[in-house]
Amino acid sequence: MALLGHLIFLYLSSVRLCLSSALPSTFAEPLPLVIWHGLGDNYDADGLKSVAKLAQAVVPGTFVYTVRLDDDPGADRTATFFGNLTLQIEKVCEDIATHPILSTAPAINALGFSQGGQFLRGYVERCNKPRVRNLVTFGSQHNGISEFQTCAVTDFLCRGANGLLRSNTWSDFVQSRLVPAQYYRDPEELQNYLEASNFLADINNERQVKNATYRKNLASLNRFAMYVFSNDTTVIPKETGWFAEVNATSEALTKLQDRPMYQEDWLGLRSLDKEGRLEFRDAPGGHMTLGDEILEDVFKRYFTPSLRSVEKEKEYFLQEEL
Repeated sequence: MALLGHLIFLYLSSVRLCLSSALPSTFAEPLPLVIWHGLGDNYDADGLKSVAKLAQAVVPGTFVYTVRLDDDPGADRTATFFGNLTLQIEKVCEDIATHPILSTAPAINALGFSQGGQFLRGYVERCNKPRVRNLVTFGSQHNGISEFQTCAVTDFLCRGANGLLRSNTWSDFVQSRLVPAQYYRDPEELQNYLEASNFLADINNERQVKNATYRKNLASLNRFAMYVFSNDTTVIPKETGWFAEVNATSEALTKLQDRPMYQEDWLGLRSLDKEGRLEFRDAPGGHMTLGDEILEDVFKRYFTPSLRSVEKEKEYFLQEEL
C-alpha cells in the first residue's frame, strides 16, 4: 500500500509538472472581456463599441466580445424582449465555448449591463466553460423586478412586450417567450413565481431542490461586484442589484445577508462575502447613466491582470485538469 501511494504521488506530480509547463507563457496578459447588454440594446450599438474601445485603452491587449443572440443588430434587440432565456443562455454558452479566442483562454472576465448582468450570472452557474474570473454587473435585476419598465411612446416593440407581460405573467406562453417575465418576482406572488418562473427561480436556487453546481460555479468567482444606481427609477426595486428584497406595501428592505438564500448559502454568495470577494457598490445617477470615469475605474480594478491573479489562475487551471 505504501508503494502504491508513492507511485500515485509520483504520477500526479509528473502530471502537474507537465501541465504547468504547458500553461501559456502569456498568462499575465489581460483576460478576454465578455459584455452582455441590456433590454432594448443590441451588440452593435455605438455605446457598446465605445465601452469596448475604452476597455482596450485602459487595459491594452484586452480582447472584447459582446454577446449577441443574432448577427443582425435588429434581431438581437428583439431578442432582448422576446425569447426563451433557457435557450438563449444555452446558445451563448455554446458560442463562447466554441469561439476561437474565448475557448482557448485560461479564463474570461464578464461585464453585464442591466438584465445582461443576471444573464451572465446564469452563464457562470450553468456553463462556466471557459470559467469567469471576475463578474461585474451594473443595475442588474439579481432578485428580479416587481414592476415592468415604462416604454417610450414610440417604442412599439417594448409596448407590445409589456402588453403581453401584463396579461398573464405566469402562463407557460409568457414565461417561455417574454424575456422580462422570466425575471419578474413579486414577493406577494411568491408561490406563483416558484412554480412558474422559467429562469430566475432556477438560477437563484430558490426551489426546494438546490443545484449544487450553481453554488460551486458562482463561488469559484475571484470577485463578484454589483453596482446599483443611486437614482435608478427604471429598475423596481433598484436594490435587486444587491439581491435585496423590498416589501411593496411597507417598503421595508431586507438585505441579502438577512435572507435565507445567504444564510443557507444557496448560491455561494455567503462564501464569497466571507472571503471578501462579494462587493456591493454604488453608481451615481439614473439607470445606466455610465460615464468614462466609473468605467475606467472598473476596468482598472477588476480587469487588469496582476501577479496574484495569475498565480490563482494557474492554481485553478491545474486543479481542473487533475
